[in-house]
Amino acid sequence: MGLCASQARLLMLTARKSDLELQLQFINQARMSLANMMSALFPPTANLDPNKSNAELEFKQAQMANVQQQDKMLEMQSKQIDTQHQAVQTEVEAVQKVIQKNIESSFKLMG
Repeated sequence: MGLCASQARLLMLTARKSDLELQLQFINQARMSLANMMSALFPPTANLDPNKSNAELEFKQAQMANVQQQDKMLEMQSKQIDTQHQAVQTEVEAVQKVIQKNIESSFKLMG
């Protein structure tokens, strides 16, 4: 692979890596939002109110289960994107080595 092709590949991989990092940031932001929703469901003063009905508690538990399921889905997506990110990072390192070898061989020919 020529130097120009390797450089183009490196630029494409760098862009892909940035896209994956952005997706991870969005997922982490969504998970933080879910954590805030969870804390809003059960504020610290919730245990002090004995007048809560069972129906209200069951409703909050159902909401909590829904939030937990959404969090699990986001965590799976995060792991999947992280795996892709690691693969792209490995490929970036390989392409950088190819570029370095191309540069070294070019300078040996000229010198």
